[in-house]
Amino acid sequence: MRTSTITRSTAETEISVTVNLDGTGIYDNQTGIGFFDHMLDQLARHSLIDMAIRAKGDLHIDDHHTVEDTGIALGQALTAALGDKRGIVRYGSCLLPMDDAQVRCALDLSARPYLIWNVDLPTQKIGTFDTELVREFFTAFATHGGITLHVDMLHGINSHHIAEAAFKSVARALRGAVEVDPRKSGDIPSTKGAL
Repeated sequence: MRTSTITRSTAETEISVTVNLDGTGIYDNQTGIGFFDHMLDQLARHSLIDMAIRAKGDLHIDDHHTVEDTGIALGQALTAALGDKRGIVRYGSCLLPMDDAQVRCALDLSARPYLIWNVDLPTQKIGTFDTELVREFFTAFATHGGITLHVDMLHGINSHHIAEAAFKSVARALRGAVEVDPRKSGDIPSTKGAL
């Protein structure tokens, strides 16, 4: 079973993340940040990764620490659940339309974290959520998940649609990458023999 639970405790946040890579996209995410929970729900639903997240953070300051630390813990949980990555497809991509927005994602579960982020969110807020935190989340997730992650906005005028398309495109790409390749289920997908 490709599952893991990660807890992260700092002076700023208390976070628990449980994932099941072979799930059906069941989610139970509670961070205290409504829009962020909505995005995490999309990430779980469209990746088919079961996900339960509990986060308590210093929201009286702002949402930054909670969002970033959730990205860190989720990346660590993904890494732990993947183990040595034997048999995975490894690469994934998705071109995701959502109304006015279209976002492209390509990723590699390479253990070499790198983020290319070409996404322009035209407003500073979505409700009370700071839009700059979308990038902060994906930076933390890619870094601690060992993901080479490229996210490019091709079109978009509505910040909510753009952000949601980004989460959904990453989710769909991740879904393909974590799948077990039936033709190579016993092999590590690298000529190096390790990822």
